[in-house]
Amino acid sequence: MELHDLLDQVNDDQTFLRFARALMANRAATSPNGMDWQNNTIEGFLESAIAWAEDSEFGISQGLQPSNSWQQFAAFLYCGKIYE
Repeated sequence: MELHDLLDQVNDDQTFLRFARALMANRAATSPNGMDWQNNTIEGFLESAIAWAEDSEFGISQGLQPSNSWQQFAAFLYCGKIYE
């Protein structure tokens, strides 16, 4: 299953952990230089995740529900991977 599909399913602690494990496995499976990830350092990863959270009101402007904080935090981690 693709990461974005797992992200869409996050609604509690167990589905969040399933997503986090898949994200970790995705990182481990990337090329050694991390070409599949936009951000290859923890600083870059966190900077992008924070920028996404600030730019999107933690995903609310993109349709995430504030009542599903598990999915908001999963999206935060996912955007650390993809957001520039």
